Amino acid sequence: MKHTLFIIGLMMSLPVMAEDDQRPVGTDADEPAGFVTELLNKKLDAAMMPASDDEPMEYGRKVTKWASAPKFGGYAVGGYKYSGQVGKHGGDGFYARNLRLYVDGTVLRDFKYRMQVEMTGDGSSAAKTPHIKDFFVAWSHWKELEVKVGQFKRGFTFENPYNPWEVGVADYSQLVKKLAGMGDHCGGEATNDGGRDLGLQLQGDVLPVGKDKRRLFHYQVGVFNGQGINHGDANHQKDVMGTLQLQPVKDLYVGVFGWKGNMTYNGVTVHRNRYAFGAKYEHEGWTARAEYAHHVGQKIGDYVDGKLVNPSNGRADAWYVTVGVPCTKWLKFYAKYDAYRDGGSDGEIKSIYTIAPNFQIHKNLMLQVQWNHNCDHSLAANQHWEEL
Repeated sequence: MKHTLFIIGLMMSLPVMAEDDQRPVGTDADEPAGFVTELLNKKLDAAMMPASDDEPMEYGRKVTKWASAPKFGGYAVGGYKYSGQVGKHGGDGFYARNLRLYVDGTVLRDFKYRMQVEMTGDGSSAAKTPHIKDFFVAWSHWKELEVKVGQFKRGFTFENPYNPWEVGVADYSQLVKKLAGMGDHCGGEATNDGGRDLGLQLQGDVLPVGKDKRRLFHYQVGVFNGQGINHGDANHQKDVMGTLQLQPVKDLYVGVFGWKGNMTYNGVTVHRNRYAFGAKYEHEGWTARAEYAHHVGQKIGDYVDGKLVNPSNGRADAWYVTVGVPCTKWLKFYAKYDAYRDGGSDGEIKSIYTIAPNFQIHKNLMLQVQWNHNCDHSLAANQHWEEL
C-alpha cells in the first residue's frame, strides 16, 4: 500500500465580510488574521480617524461617513502528495495549491467590495498565474436583501463557498469539483473556474425566530454568464441558479439548490441542468456535512467538429458525507466518504474514503495529514490505490 498527502498551510488574513463566514452565502469563508495582516490593517484603521458621529461596523473595523479602512490579507496552502495509483509515478511530490491575496471593505456603509487574486494557477487560459478570483460590489443595507454584482462563488452546494482552509480535508469533494463548477463534468474551459462566475445575485436571511433570533430562511437567486471566471458570455444564454435553506436550530442548515444553464466551448454548447440537496452543521468545533447532486447534459468531449459522435445518457451524480470531531484545541479529526458516478451508474462509480487529522499548530499555521483509499470502477480491473 502506498500513501501520502501532506498539506501544510500558512495563512495571513482577517475575517471582514459578513457573508464570508460559515453561513451558506458569499465567496470563500473567513481566514484567521496573520501578524503581518494585523499590523497593516491597524495602521490603516488608525490613519482614517473617524469623525465623532461615525459608528463601528459589525465587522469590527473603523469607518468614516464615506468608507471603511480597507482590509488586506492572504494565505498560502502547499504540501506533498504521494500516490500508489498505477502510472502516477508516485504522485505530484511537493506542490503549491493556493497562494491568494485579497482586499475588501465598505463604501458609504451599505456597499461592500472584495477583490481576490490567485498567484498560483493550473494552466488554463482563464486561470493562469496570476489571475483574479473575486471582484464584486454588494449592496447590503438589509439582512433580508443583498444585491451583489461581479465575479464570485456560485450559490450551488454548501461546500463550494468554503475556503480551502476550512473545508477540512486536502481538497473539495468530487461533487463540488465536478458538479458545482469548481471543475466541471462537462469539460471545457469551465473546468478551472474555482466555482465562480460573472453575474448578478440577490440573497438574504429572513424571519428571525427563537431566543437566539436566528434567521429561519436563507435564499439566493442569481443570473450568470455560465462561462466561468474572467470570461464574457459565449452564447447569450444566461445560467440561472438559486437555493432555499432552512435553519431549524442554530447552525444547522438544510437546503435545496437548482441550476439551469449551459456553456459553450470551441463552438459546442452543452446543457448544465442540475439540482442538489443536503445539510450542514458547524457548531463549537463540530462539523457535519452531507450533500447529493445530479446533472443532466452532454459533455464537450462528446462532440467532434460540432457534431455529437459519442452520445450518452448525459447524466452524472455525486454525493459525500464529512464529519469533523474536535479532539483538543489544536487537533480536529475529519473523516469523509466521497462518491461520483460519471454516467450515473454503479459501474462508473469513483469512491474516496478519507481520514484527515488537522493539527492547528498556530492560529495561522496548520498541518494536515491525509490518507485516501481510492476505488475507481470505471478503470480496468476496478482499480484501488492509496494516497497519503
